Amino acid sequence: MSQDPLLARIIPVLAAVPGIAGIVLGGSRARGTAHETSDYDLGLYYRDSAALEIDRLRTAVTGLVDDPAAAHVTPVGEWGPWIVGGAWLVIDGRKIDLLYRSVEQVTAVIDACRSGEISMHYQPGHPHGFCSAIWMGEIALCRVLHDPEGLVAAIKEKTTPYPPALRDALVRRFQWEILFAIENAELAMPRDDGTQIAGCAYRALACTAQVLFALNGQYLINEKGALAQAANFPVTVRDLAARVAEVWRRIGAAEYADALRTLRVLESELREIS
Repeated sequence: MSQDPLLARIIPVLAAVPGIAGIVLGGSRARGTAHETSDYDLGLYYRDSAALEIDRLRTAVTGLVDDPAAAHVTPVGEWGPWIVGGAWLVIDGRKIDLLYRSVEQVTAVIDACRSGEISMHYQPGHPHGFCSAIWMGEIALCRVLHDPEGLVAAIKEKTTPYPPALRDALVRRFQWEILFAIENAELAMPRDDGTQIAGCAYRALACTAQVLFALNGQYLINEKGALAQAANFPVTVRDLAARVAEVWRRIGAAEYADALRTLRVLESELREIS
């Protein structure tokens, strides 16, 4: 990543901000699936014992962004306990997203995940919710750009291999809810409640993605594109992408019974491979 001229310009400036102990690249650019216009997702890791100096960070990014008036840098915690905080920036016409993460808090969550302890939280921007295992996935999939004390590298070592206890916990947490969501959608059919049916169908499919990622030892860090990715896993259900599209086509046409029958078959086939 050192050959990326934009990162070569940004990282030294961010690294000089007091409190930043590590910087990582996440998202599609870390995974090698980015296209030319993809965003840059940068994680800024700090230690709880050394406060991240937000005013210094704000000053630093002001010298980088295309329009200082449009740059928004939050305090730690402004976006809640799981997204935490960060900044939305535009530099050289490219969208740069900064996200704060505590080294100690991420380490604790990863240790819990390795022991089979996960939690799920309401979070705007994550329609299925924020699973604590996302933090472990972020570290596992990121590319380390700045880590002078080896703090991020030490956490990253904890993510490989994929923990069997995490796999079991995710399957246990999400598989039962697939059928539960379908049954709740069926209860809404006599009322012709399309919103409730669509919401339950979404939860069933989001839980399906969680189970398939776990069965394949893959970290799920965002609902976006998760089912499309899961359709190509070695362990998956047949014709997943086409059948998911069929569910939504049927729901859009108010053919709720057919949509839910398709979901029931998917749920049954997933249980067979779990």
